[in-house]
Amino acid sequence: MTGNRAAGNARQGVTFVPDAQGLAISGRSERIDFGRSPRGVIPIMDREVGNRQELGVAGCPAGVVRQVAWGDLVLTFGRERFVGWKKGSEQSGSVCA
Repeated sequence: MTGNRAAGNARQGVTFVPDAQGLAISGRSERIDFGRSPRGVIPIMDREVGNRQELGVAGCPAGVVRQVAWGDLVLTFGRERFVGWKKGSEQSGSVCA
């Protein structure tokens, strides 16, 4: 299942930088930290990056109920919060195998 926004409609003006606390926003003081509600993460990512892909949760640790990718950046979510990210060989928080 893909998101409701095509890649061509994304703003592409914001760069998300994964770090130990979640996602920094390059050049800004705002962040998307672990613990934030999926309702406060996914719409922002859709708007700024576009074209999300819902992934399965096979191989995920207990508590991870959703895995969503924007290109090579994969975010994982518990029922009510952002819990991890994976990009290439780097990762932080609770991520799937």
